[in-house]
Amino acid sequence: MLFIGNFYYVSNQEEALDANRRHGEFNLMIEADSAEVALDTFRSRILALRELRDFFTGDCSIFFAQLLEFEELPRTEAMILNYKSYAGDPVMPFIGCIIPSDQADACRIHSWEKSTPEIEGQNQKVFLEFIGSTED
Repeated sequence: MLFIGNFYYVSNQEEALDANRRHGEFNLMIEADSAEVALDTFRSRILALRELRDFFTGDCSIFFAQLLEFEELPRTEAMILNYKSYAGDPVMPFIGCIIPSDQADACRIHSWEKSTPEIEGQNQKVFLEFIGSTED
């Protein structure tokens, strides 16, 4: 079975300034025989990443949000996972990492200017855009 664990975290909570504290979310994925094995493996990996990387520094809490279990992956239609919607315009920049590991640093700074995301200071291109309503 393929397991994907979704987690939230807060780190550097000892910092006096709000801008120096961090919060975010991440996923861990593994193929395992059971949910218990997957959760144990996730726990071990988080502990290792705390030692190897700067992901979970300072006073840090990690929250287990959900466990997704797949017997097989979809082949004919893409499945949406973890869609989120927040009120208001994005304000603070955040650090995003795609498949980070102790061997490679794939972290980038994401920020927003005029409701347009920037990664490492480069404006991102629109993938799809919907303007107006399709309802009559």
